[in-house]
Amino acid sequence: MDVKAVSRFAATFVTDTTSPPTPRQRRLRRGRYDLVEVADVITAVICFLLANNTLSNQNASDHHPHSAGLLLLLAFVEAAPLTLRTRFPLSAWAASAAALLWTSLVISPGSLGPTEPPLAGAFVYGLCLYAVAVRCRPRIVAGTALVTLIGAAYIDLGALDSAVFLTAIPILVGVVVRVRRSGARQLEEQERRHSGERALLEERQRIARELHDVVAHHMSVIAIQAEAAPYKTADPPPELVESFGDIRASALAGLTELRRVLGVLRTGGQDTAPQPGLAELDTLLDSARSAGVSVAVTSSGDAVPLPEGVDLSAYRIVQEALSNAMRHAPGSHVLLHLAYFADGLGVDIRNDAGSRTAPVLVPGGDRAVGGGNGLIGMRERAAMLGGTLDAGPTEEGGFQVIAVLPMSRKEEP
Repeated sequence: MDVKAVSRFAATFVTDTTSPPTPRQRRLRRGRYDLVEVADVITAVICFLLANNTLSNQNASDHHPHSAGLLLLLAFVEAAPLTLRTRFPLSAWAASAAALLWTSLVISPGSLGPTEPPLAGAFVYGLCLYAVAVRCRPRIVAGTALVTLIGAAYIDLGALDSAVFLTAIPILVGVVVRVRRSGARQLEEQERRHSGERALLEERQRIARELHDVVAHHMSVIAIQAEAAPYKTADPPPELVESFGDIRASALAGLTELRRVLGVLRTGGQDTAPQPGLAELDTLLDSARSAGVSVAVTSSGDAVPLPEGVDLSAYRIVQEALSNAMRHAPGSHVLLHLAYFADGLGVDIRNDAGSRTAPVLVPGGDRAVGGGNGLIGMRERAAMLGGTLDAGPTEEGGFQVIAVLPMSRKEEP
């Protein structure tokens, strides 16, 4: 005999309920006590007293063919399953069915009167069957109904009509209650989901307002001042005019990017604008060179078309590394190396110390000098693709960022 199969079959009587179990409404609890369970215990006691009284009276009218202890035990096993129906409905039903069957074997139907089995036992069985209909899976409910009819025919074929009634009413009522509870639970889940979406939309609107009122304003001021600055000096040098022009162009490009982000935040939709990639790397390098950073680019391997996520992440990592070099080591020399592999891309950005100390990692390894979150963002981009990113100071006093971006992971649509 397969012990595991027997264990699974036995566990069915305890765990084979709806998933998740039907929640009990809070108004039916008082502290640690479930009022439904309390009511079941009280009803079980009443049914026990009624069943024992009925059996005792019928036994007395038939000249006491059965002992009082036996009748007391029969009444108890008929009523006790009711106390289990809230927590273990299938177990309670099985115990009630076994109790009725045992009663019919000990006291043959009709031997003590026309009301056998006792009405109290039938009432307990109906309540347990109702609990099965509410809590258990449909195939379990169908099985209990079939067993009920077969058992009723075995005990007393003449009482089959009553058994059909006893089976149909609890199951129909239980199915109705189950459908209503399921509908209420779905409405609650939809309400929670809508509340979360509403909170997310409100937060996106708040972020959009902050970006528009603060960041966009300052970038607009930078663009205007950069445009007006050459006119404040008589005969400004061409290099100065070109530098201010680059500053204005960068500010306007940032404003354009910011407006695109604001549009996505406010509409809640997906960003459908073309995303930058390594194809736009020359423009990014020219911008860095105009800021006084010398950049050299090398590559190895066969350049292959990159997945959109890898292409965008590589571009953003290079962009952030160059920004760090311009901010923390102006005038430095930057070496960018792109290594193409069969299943991924390697990005190596290294700069020397320049005219200022290069960024160093503080304990924790994620923040550079200045308190920014650039390294954190780069690590997150690499981790999102299943890759790695290492960043830290070099022995020569510079800084190096090495990212490995695999192409095998399936990207999100």
